[in-house]
Amino acid sequence: MKFASEFRDPAAARALLSAIARKADQIGATRANPVHIMEICGGHTHSIFRYGLDKLIHEGVEFIHGPGCPVCVLPMARVDECVEIAERPGVIFTTFGDAMRVPGHRKSLMQAKSAGADIRMVYSPLDALQLARRNPGREVVFFGLGFETTTPSTALSIQQAAREGLTNFSVFCNHITVPEPIKALLDDPDMTLDGFIGPGHVSMVIGIHPYDFIARDYGKPIVVAGFEPTDLLQSVLMVLTQIAEGRAAVENQYARVVPEHGNPVSLAAIADVYERRPSFEWRGLGEIDASGLRIRPAYAAFDAEEKFGIGYAAGARNVSEIEGCACGSVMTGKLKPTQCPQFGKGCTPEMPLGALMVSSEGACAAYWQYAGARGAAA
Repeated sequence: MKFASEFRDPAAARALLSAIARKADQIGATRANPVHIMEICGGHTHSIFRYGLDKLIHEGVEFIHGPGCPVCVLPMARVDECVEIAERPGVIFTTFGDAMRVPGHRKSLMQAKSAGADIRMVYSPLDALQLARRNPGREVVFFGLGFETTTPSTALSIQQAAREGLTNFSVFCNHITVPEPIKALLDDPDMTLDGFIGPGHVSMVIGIHPYDFIARDYGKPIVVAGFEPTDLLQSVLMVLTQIAEGRAAVENQYARVVPEHGNPVSLAAIADVYERRPSFEWRGLGEIDASGLRIRPAYAAFDAEEKFGIGYAAGARNVSEIEGCACGSVMTGKLKPTQCPQFGKGCTPEMPLGALMVSSEGACAAYWQYAGARGAAA
């Protein structure tokens, strides 16, 4: 626990909280006129609530929860397409566990499984590859989902399938990228954002320079952060310091894990297997240019969209959100989860209406897990 406990030291946290308070007072941040800092990653949102940082920090600092939960930003139409693939005869559909209960327009993957579809939870695309080896007479489809964090493992699995000639293996690619939705939020005139806490795991793959445009073009500070409480507090202090000094830069608080230029092996695999889509639909944000990845023609034999004639290969389908569900507004930081009329009423972890209540990185799940009935009452 040495390398965890030292980042959870109460004395260090108190010192950082005091420094944040001094800096917030220096720049005139108050409850009525707070500094709005968006934590992009859903993992950061859960850490903030797990350690009570939102309650401990100076009242002039307001956390805005960003679109950094890949399961949450997936539109309902893509979930419907997963179910459509899974229900085809001879298909074994594989997915990470947190996507099983995400509601589609018709049903979730869990409901499709209970109705007889062969849907299996896996921990890695390598598990899906193994299923393809063991079931040569069946089509094994892996639900490729996530930001740049999970993209390399899927790319490496496709490369391995190509080497082995496992043509009964394919990927339904829904991999997306972080910088593009940030730009969309910054271009939104209804958003008030003063700085960002950048995602740690994504940056471990891509490095810190893909965020240069945030400081260069929009004049907003961003600090890539770790996930322990003192990581987050130090990152907030670094953002406030930039604001106080009248500058905007990309800084790396998580340098013990995040290399400046990312992971070259991962980046090479991504570049080999994937190319940018012209656009991709995000829940709450709509179509965002160049924000999704698709499998290159050289690996078309492993592209489930091409193999099954579904998804963008067949023309994207738009499905309206469930009436009364505010996932889109919560996802973009325009509402807090407790401001959704369905939170804790029509939408609970047991009976979710939206992905934000299901995913381990969802903002609604964080509010519910660490506030429970109090959050619903609020």
